Amino acid sequence: MTNTPWHTLSEREVLRRIQSAPEGLSREEAARRLAENGPNVLTGGKQKTWLMIFLSQFGDFMIWILIAAAVISALIGETVDAAIIAVVVALNAILGTVQESRAEQALAALQKMAAPSARALRDGHVEKVPADSLVLGDMILLEAGESIPADLFLVESASLRVEESALTGESVPAEKASGTLSDPKCPLGDRVNMAFMGTSVSYGRGRGLVIAAGMSTEMGRIAGTLAATEKELTPLQKKLSGISNLLSVGVLGVAVLVFLLGLLGQLGDVLEMFLTAVSLAVAAIPEGMVAVVTIVLAMGMSRMAGRGAIIRRLPAVETLGSTQIICSDKTGTLTQNRMTVMEVWTDRRPLLFDAMLHCNDAALDAAGQTAGDPTETALIDYLLAQKKTAPEDVRARRRAGEIPFDSGRKLSTVAVTRPEGGLRIFVKGAPDVLSARCVSVLTADGVHPFDKARRLAADRAGEEMAVRALRVLAFAYKDCAAADFERPDGVEEGLVFLGLTGMIDPARPEAREAIALCRRAGIQPIMITGDHKVTAVAIARDLGILGPSDGKSPDKRYAVTGTELDEMGEETFLRELPNIGVYARVAPEHKSLIVSAWQKRGKVVAMTGDGVNDAPALRAADIGVGMGITGTDVSKGASDMVLTDDNFATIVLAVGEGRRIFDNIHKTVRFLLSSNAGEVLAILAATMVRWVLLRPAHILWINLVTDTFPALALGVEPAEPDIMDRKPRDGKQPFFTGRTWLRVLLVGLMEAALTLGAYLIGCRTEMMDKLGYFDIAQVRALIDQGREVAAQGLSTVNLFTGQLGTTMAFLTLSLAQLFAAVGFQSERFSVFRMKPREHKMLFVAFFGSAFLQVIVVLLPPLRVLFGLTPLSLLNWAAVIALCFIMLAFVEIQKAIARKRKE
Repeated sequence: MTNTPWHTLSEREVLRRIQSAPEGLSREEAARRLAENGPNVLTGGKQKTWLMIFLSQFGDFMIWILIAAAVISALIGETVDAAIIAVVVALNAILGTVQESRAEQALAALQKMAAPSARALRDGHVEKVPADSLVLGDMILLEAGESIPADLFLVESASLRVEESALTGESVPAEKASGTLSDPKCPLGDRVNMAFMGTSVSYGRGRGLVIAAGMSTEMGRIAGTLAATEKELTPLQKKLSGISNLLSVGVLGVAVLVFLLGLLGQLGDVLEMFLTAVSLAVAAIPEGMVAVVTIVLAMGMSRMAGRGAIIRRLPAVETLGSTQIICSDKTGTLTQNRMTVMEVWTDRRPLLFDAMLHCNDAALDAAGQTAGDPTETALIDYLLAQKKTAPEDVRARRRAGEIPFDSGRKLSTVAVTRPEGGLRIFVKGAPDVLSARCVSVLTADGVHPFDKARRLAADRAGEEMAVRALRVLAFAYKDCAAADFERPDGVEEGLVFLGLTGMIDPARPEAREAIALCRRAGIQPIMITGDHKVTAVAIARDLGILGPSDGKSPDKRYAVTGTELDEMGEETFLRELPNIGVYARVAPEHKSLIVSAWQKRGKVVAMTGDGVNDAPALRAADIGVGMGITGTDVSKGASDMVLTDDNFATIVLAVGEGRRIFDNIHKTVRFLLSSNAGEVLAILAATMVRWVLLRPAHILWINLVTDTFPALALGVEPAEPDIMDRKPRDGKQPFFTGRTWLRVLLVGLMEAALTLGAYLIGCRTEMMDKLGYFDIAQVRALIDQGREVAAQGLSTVNLFTGQLGTTMAFLTLSLAQLFAAVGFQSERFSVFRMKPREHKMLFVAFFGSAFLQVIVVLLPPLRVLFGLTPLSLLNWAAVIALCFIMLAFVEIQKAIARKRKE
C-alpha cells in the first residue's frame, strides 16, 4: 500500500482501505496489527562493528606489500625499518576506522527524530501510547508543539500548520486542510491533506489516520536509502590506490629481476642475492607515502576547522578541490532561513504598522529575539528594524478578541480596544480574499471607496510582488462596537483596505560572491529545493545561479520541477542535464537522482543540505556538505564535511583549500617517488657492477631524514596564485599523467647519476691517495680484499675500502633530494620567484634535514656507527656542486613545461 496516492482519496475510501473507523481502532485490533506488521520504527542495514571496520582497512594491496616488507625486514635483522613500516600501517588503519565509524551515525540520528509518544483513539477514547506501537488505521490527535509520529491522512484541521522544512525544504510552516486532492503526482510539499513522520505541528490542531508506519513512511524511505547507499571511493583514494598497486607490482618485479640477474651473473650466493633483492624492495617502497599523505590531509582538516568547516572523512579535504558540480539546497544554505519583509505598499503607513503589530502571534523572548511563525516574526522584525515600534510595545499588546487563522477563510482577525471606546478590528490574509471583503481604502487624504481603479492598483502591486517571488499579505481594518464583535458572521465584512507587505527568505549576501567565485573557478552551482519554482528562480537569479556568468553571454540554463523531471524520461534528462540550473518542488529521491546523473557523466559532485530530505543525496555525493547550525543530526551524520557557520562562502574557502592540498599532495608524492626512484636506480646500477654503494642503514637514514621532513613541508606549502582561476581537475585524469611519470623517472635518473658520480669521485680520490692509480674495474675486488683484511683484525689504513665513495654517495643522494624538494615547491613557477618568508616550513625542513645528514659525517661516533669517513673541503665542494646540478635540472624541467604550455 506504500504506492497508494492517499492524498487523492476521500476520507471514506481511506477508512475502507485501511479497515478503520472515525473512532479509531480497538485495543485488540491494534495489538493484532502490531504483532502482524511490526513496530513503527525506522530500521537500517546491518551496522558494522569497530572490529569489522578496522579489518576492512587492510584490503589495499599496497598495505599488504608494506606488511610483507615489515616482516621480511624483521627477519633479516632490520628491526628499525620493520617498526617504522608497522607504525605507518597501524596509524593508517586507526585513522580509517575512526573516520568510517562516523559515517555510520546518520541512521541513528534519523531514528531519534521519531516522536516518543502519541495521542491515539483506542476504543473511542484518547490514550497516550508509545509511538512505536502505532499501526495502520490508528486515529491520531494533533496539537501545536507535537511531533508527527507516522504518515497521516488528515480528516480534521483547525488552523493546522506543520513545520516540514526538514523534509520538504519549505522555510514556512505548511498550512494543512482536510479534503481530497486531484493530482496523484503532487509533490510532498503540496499535499496539504497529509502530515509526515518527523515533522511537527507549529500551530492549530487536527486529527489524522495512520496510512504508513515505520519504514513505509516518507522518512522510512529516506532511512532505507541511507542504509542502501554505499560511499564511493574519493578521486584521491582511487588515484593513489592505482599508484600504490602499480608501485607494488613494480617493486616486486625489480626485486625478482635483481635476484635472478645476481644469480645468473654469479654476483653472490642465493642467500646473499635474496637479501640484496629484499633490501632493494624495502628501499623502493615509499612507506612514507601513506603516512605523509594522511598527515597532510589531517593538517588540512585542522586548518579548515579553523575556518568554519569540520571534516568528518579525511579524504574529503582533497575531494572538495576537484569538485565540478555543487548541488545546493536553498533554504538555510543559500538563503538566511528567516522570512524578511522586503516591500510595503500603502498610503497610510502608521495604521498599516498597527495592523502588522496587533494582528500577529509572534512574541519576544528574554533576549529580545522574535519567536513564532516565520511569517509573523518577519512582520515584527521589520517594525523593530525600522523603529516603527519598540520591544515594550510588542510585549504590551492586549486583545479584546480574535478569530484565529483558518485555511478555509485564509484570514486572521484580532480586536483591540480603542482609547475613545469601541473596538478596532485588524484583519490580515491572502490578498485576493481580503480585497473582496473591503469596501473602502485608506489613502493619504482619508478613507475613499475601494473602486475599480483603486482595487486594480492594489491587485497590480500584489502581482508585481508575487512575480518577484515575494509572499504577499494584505491588511485591512474597521472600527465597531464591542457588541458587534460578538456576532462574528459580519466581523470580516465591510473592511477598509490598508495595504500589502511582500516578504521572502532572502539570499545570503556572501553566497552571491561565493557563487560568482565558483563559476569563475569552473564549478557549476545548482539549486535543488522543495520550494516553489517561482521562488526558487527568483533566488537563483538574484544569486547568479541562473544567468550568464559574465553578465553578457546568453545563458541556456533553466528551472524544472520534480513533476517535470518525472515526465522527462532518463534519456531526455541526461541530455538536458547541463542546461538545468534549478530544481524546484523535488522529492528526496530526485536529489539522489540528480547527483547520480552528474556522476554518470564523470563529474565530481558536492551536495550541500541541512534537512532530512537531503541525507540520501549527501551520502550519495562525492562529498556531502552539512550545515552545523540549522542542519539536522541526520544530515550532519550523512555528510563528509559540516559547516559550523552555515555559510555557503565557507564552501568556496574549502574548495580553495582542497585544491591547495591536492597540489601539495601531488608535489609530495612526486618528490617521494622521485627520491625512491633515485635510490632504487642507484642501488640497482651499483649492484649490477658489484659496487658496494650504500649499506641498509644508510638507505633507512635517508628515507627517514631527507624523505619524510621535506615531504611534510611540501604538504603545507601555501596556495599558488592562480589556484582559483583554474578549471576543476577532470575526474578521469590520472593522478600522474604520462608526462609526470617521465619527469619522476628523469629526476630519479639524475639523482642516481649524481650519486654514482659522487661514488666514483670518492673512489678515485681514495684509490689515487692510497694506491697511486685509479682502475674502475678493480673497485669491487679491492673492497673485498679490504673486508678480508678487516675480518682478520688487521689495519686497513693503507688499503682501498671504498668508504670515501660511499660517504660522498650517501651525502649526495640525500642532499640532492633536499635541493630537489626546494625545486618542487611549485610545479609551475621558478624557485627564483619564491619569497622565503612564505615557505618557512620548507626551509626549516631543508636546513634541519641537511644538518642531520651532515652531522653523521662530522661527528666521529656517528661516523663510525655508519661506516663513513671524513671529507676534505674539495670533497665537500664536489658534493655541493652535484646538488646544485640537481636543482638546476628540476628548474629546467619546469621551464620546458612552461614553454610547452605557452
